[in-house]
Amino acid sequence: MEAALSAGIGTPLSRSAADALTSVDLVALTPGTPAFVAAVEQVLTSFFATRREIVEPLGPVFLDAVEALGQFVVRGGKRTRPGFAWTGWLGAGGDPAGPDAAAVLTACSALELVQACALVHDDIIDSSRTRRGFPTVHIEFEDRHAAAGWPGDGAAYGSAVAILIGDLALAWADDLVHEAGLSPRALARFAPVWARMRTEVLGGQLLDINGEAGGDESVEAALRINRYKTAAYTIERPLHLGAALAGADEALVDALRIYGTDVGIAFQLRDDLLGVFGDPAVTGKPSGDDLREGKRTVLIAEALRRADPASAALIRTGLGTDLDDDAVDRLRAVLTDLGAVDDVERRITELTDTGLAAIATSSATPEAKQLLHTMALAATRRAA
Repeated sequence: MEAALSAGIGTPLSRSAADALTSVDLVALTPGTPAFVAAVEQVLTSFFATRREIVEPLGPVFLDAVEALGQFVVRGGKRTRPGFAWTGWLGAGGDPAGPDAAAVLTACSALELVQACALVHDDIIDSSRTRRGFPTVHIEFEDRHAAAGWPGDGAAYGSAVAILIGDLALAWADDLVHEAGLSPRALARFAPVWARMRTEVLGGQLLDINGEAGGDESVEAALRINRYKTAAYTIERPLHLGAALAGADEALVDALRIYGTDVGIAFQLRDDLLGVFGDPAVTGKPSGDDLREGKRTVLIAEALRRADPASAALIRTGLGTDLDDDAVDRLRAVLTDLGAVDDVERRITELTDTGLAAIATSSATPEAKQLLHTMALAATRRAA
């Protein structure tokens, strides 16, 4: 068996982390609803409370960092990854009224800590200043450095603290799984999938950084990044994790992974469009931010593939620069006129259709099939 999870740190309050869900009606939970979001946040809030006695001896500096992480984790978010993991478990026959349901939802909730790690680090890599309408973690601590009047480089301090906070989120994701109360058999099925997911998301991030540095402008490279940076840990592996907890057979796992890969890539393609055309009041990020950050998305790759020399030069010289609103509008017009936007919309539709077709012919429960259909549309037609 592939080792995947740390041994954990024990349970400080001598109870399972799943005890946070004793008052929640798990049978009635539906991913994407306020009740589901609240249940996941209840798990996370309770887990952070159990860390206090571990953190306090390190002093107020670490307490402040943990407080910042806690606020980041519970502030906003649709809890998409736990929702897909829970649905994978239900689809493979998991019983929300059964004795292991709370432990399963708790383990699913740990995905939000992996997500927190990825977002905190991604914001540093992309030099993003806001996230969900708030300062990013590295900017928050850069601002604290300035407010304290400390000498030295405040930006370097903010980035260093944020890197450690992201690392802590990833470590605590393991701890939350370990303390969820899963049976040894369920944990043994879960662990190798968890290990692959974490490796894939880090590898996808590295592919993204390397692609930008090396100037790889191909559609194939952009799709590979989407596959591993986003699809694998947003939909495919969460579904796989939930199915593994329920002991799903190989055929069902394969169907869920096809759905997860295709819908996950479509999810990222929608994100790429929102990063250029999204409403900042809805997305929480400045309009056209992906253009300023120079992201080598499928949208950009497809535009460059179609572009004449003058249009290609305009795109290349504009990407990754401090564009004003007029320059953003000009690039948007070029991307649209070249047909790249229509191409990405076509890909989103085709990938969503193939993902749904894989589920339709699978052995997933009828309720899960309907839920996955709804979730696919929500993931690929969203405005934020």
